[in-house]
Amino acid sequence: MKNNIKEERTKKELTQVQLAEMVNVSRQTIISIETGRYTPSVTLAIKLATVLGKKVEMLFEIEKTD
Repeated sequence: MKNNIKEERTKKELTQVQLAEMVNVSRQTIISIETGRYTPSVTLAIKLATVLGKKVEMLFEIEKTD
């Protein structure tokens, strides 16, 4: 799943550690989400959207498979 977490995080001038603390996960989890290795739960996606001031659908893009 593609996402814009890194871009939105840097716009807010947040480090990975700061964002992780704000949504109560590890820095490693944020790294994994940003690189697309981990798809967050709905709850975590909502927390990220809230902290970053974006709608979930603006942060995450489901890749189409044809």
